Amino acid sequence: MPRTLYGRAALILVVPIVTIQLVVSIVFIQRHFEDVTRQMTGNVVREMVWMLDQIDAAPSSEDAQAIVEAYQTPFALTAWWGKDAVEQGDIETRSLFYDLAGKVVIEVMLDGLPRVDAIDLASDKHFVMFRASTKHGALLVLFSRLRVSAPNPHQLLVLMIVTSLVMTGVAYVFMRNQMRPIKKLARVSEAFGKGQWEEYAPSGAAEVRAAGGAFLAMRARIERQIEQRTMMLSGVSHDLRTPLTRLKLSLSLMDEDDDEIQAMHDDIIDMERLIDSFLDFARGDAHDQVTKVNPIQLARLCVTKATRNGGRLRFINPANVQGDVPDIQVKMREQAITRALDNFISNGLRYGKDVQVSVFVHDRSFVFRVEDNGPGIAPEDRSDAVKPFVRLGAARNQNKDSAGTGLGLAIAFDIARTHGGSLRLGQSRDLGGLMVELVIAR
Repeated sequence: MPRTLYGRAALILVVPIVTIQLVVSIVFIQRHFEDVTRQMTGNVVREMVWMLDQIDAAPSSEDAQAIVEAYQTPFALTAWWGKDAVEQGDIETRSLFYDLAGKVVIEVMLDGLPRVDAIDLASDKHFVMFRASTKHGALLVLFSRLRVSAPNPHQLLVLMIVTSLVMTGVAYVFMRNQMRPIKKLARVSEAFGKGQWEEYAPSGAAEVRAAGGAFLAMRARIERQIEQRTMMLSGVSHDLRTPLTRLKLSLSLMDEDDDEIQAMHDDIIDMERLIDSFLDFARGDAHDQVTKVNPIQLARLCVTKATRNGGRLRFINPANVQGDVPDIQVKMREQAITRALDNFISNGLRYGKDVQVSVFVHDRSFVFRVEDNGPGIAPEDRSDAVKPFVRLGAARNQNKDSAGTGLGLAIAFDIARTHGGSLRLGQSRDLGGLMVELVIAR
């Protein structure tokens, strides 16, 4: 079965038409080409039997000749007798390969006229010629083909096929117009799943319009929820930063050598970092515009930036693309992807010593892969690692300084999802530590 809705709809349309054509064609051929032709040919055969019997009963050739001449007008035929028949040339039993009615004519005439030894339907498709033997010599008879078969019996089949083709073409155009709103709705929905916004107005049949209206309402609700969440946390951040600023100012006026004052100062820095993390998670990539970006160049810039900060990294050029930096442009939110890659790289440098970054380009997606030689994440903990505010156990050494808030992978997972992709965690084959793959749909 076809996988697309258009293919299935076309199949639903074509199968009944073809079935009707086959049934009508078989019935028409059987009833018209056979039954009607047999009946018309049988009438001619009876006339020819009567004429041949009269010729055989004639006492002399002259009387037989007179009988033949007498029957030509009422039987609507032309006959040659004796020497004249021989002068017309020798004939053989044959018909055109596409002449279905002609085969039935020959069959009925040979069965009804045993004295006929040749029937020619191919020399002239408008006439029937046959040769028969009598007591007084050979007889060659020519009469109209209309007497044994209906005129142009194939016209019904031709008309049926041509009409079916025309109506199929009209139906094709109509179906394509009906499928266009569905394809547009699917394209807009896919773009929204990738974090892209496209203009859309419901069109098409009532059911398609209803689905389009439901999609617009759903998109508006999602956008409104994201906006409300961002505004709420932005307000909370503003309210918290004001007292934190006053506390920092008050602590700066106190004795900095006091251990308690320094501890309070560190707590304030941690609180600011927590607030920034919460805002990054809440804001996501709502304010990041979708632009065309070269993913390989983007990954290289992230590696270069981390290397300048003292990290030990290496970038592996994709093996499945040609050139140093191929001209591959993909629509994405550049700041969001950069934030996710920076998080992967910083986590790799925090928990390991060596980090490897690579990019894989495919027809329908591309993959950012970041690997380290750290302790990694146990398989049973990987599903929890991408949840917000989840901090893992000793495997990732959460007691290190600046261990994080448990939002880094959650933010990256949200970024991948808004781009129509996914986030995969595994074990690095080359370095033995954690392997993070950010899959982005093209």
